[in-house]
Amino acid sequence: MTHNTPLSPRPLSHLTEAPQHRVLTATALRAHGITAAVANERCRPGGPWQLLLPGVYLLHPGLPTSDERLHAALLYAGGECPPIPAQQGGGRTSCHAAARTAAPSGTPSGRSAAGHCPPPHPPRAMITGLAALTLHGFAGSPSLRALDRIDVLVPRTTRLRSTGCVHIVRGQSVPDPEEITGLPVAPVARALADTVGQLTDAGVVRRLLVESVRGGYCESGAVVGELLRARLLGRPHVRDAVDALVAESRALAEGMLYEMVFRHRLPDPCWNVDLRLPGGPHLGGVDAYWPEQAVALELDTRAPRPHLDQDAQWSEYARKREALEGLGITVVHLTPGKLRESLQQQAAIVRTALMTAVEREPAEYVIVTPR
Repeated sequence: MTHNTPLSPRPLSHLTEAPQHRVLTATALRAHGITAAVANERCRPGGPWQLLLPGVYLLHPGLPTSDERLHAALLYAGGECPPIPAQQGGGRTSCHAAARTAAPSGTPSGRSAAGHCPPPHPPRAMITGLAALTLHGFAGSPSLRALDRIDVLVPRTTRLRSTGCVHIVRGQSVPDPEEITGLPVAPVARALADTVGQLTDAGVVRRLLVESVRGGYCESGAVVGELLRARLLGRPHVRDAVDALVAESRALAEGMLYEMVFRHRLPDPCWNVDLRLPGGPHLGGVDAYWPEQAVALELDTRAPRPHLDQDAQWSEYARKREALEGLGITVVHLTPGKLRESLQQQAAIVRTALMTAVEREPAEYVIVTPR
């Protein structure tokens, strides 16, 4: 017997009765003792099976479910590597985290627990595009059943062609996927970039980008960064949508900041003001300023810009902060993500800065004007 000889066949009912086995590859079927000839015979017109994609079989007649289509797409694009195992309690996790959770302690390096991908090797294929946004819960994306195409992100070196309902998206860099219902799914920012690259409807692009921050799925900077890497910011309708995205992110962050101050009874600051020295240079604008304590608060809603790299943007912010602190002004830096995670914790940071202000030398006199 050679390694090409199939195993002795078992009754086929053991496959079709198990929901998780209703979509299998030719290689998996062979491991169950089913030759390609037998599989193809069962896929004849009127037969009990179907050939969904090259080398991927649906083990029942009729239309595949949305879940079966997703599994078939991943099996076609990702070979025999199983999807990320679902975590107890649900939620989203990265592939590496899922693999670490699944592997029992003491598992030797390079090996994995039965049924799981080895931790160092994440799935080489993941759902992206509109299907990924739907799995993430976007209201503005179609239902999985309504999608006639499933985008699958793979490394650029993967030799695959789009076929049937599967559209292969090749990436120079592939992010760690998130686990949703046991499937590897591209993070929201990457899925948005892969979606926007295929859309020409300005209204749809705008709605999806705005929903990404309005729904709390990700930060605007992450979205703009992915669009920049995908070289999509040169398209006018994408630039307009990004302007709306940044404005929405800013408005939401300011709303959370107001809520933090009033809910946690912090002293009323001067909102949205410019600071300058008497007869001197403009020091910059801040989102909130407490003159008596010389404490300034800045919301970081920066997004990457095509003409400045992220290091240059950070240096620009750092110079401004250094100038203010050089005058004795304490600068509190908050991000929308931190506010979203815990208003109470961020309020405690601001309160601490206000309380410790009395321990410092008085700040140099600055002029405060509305922005």
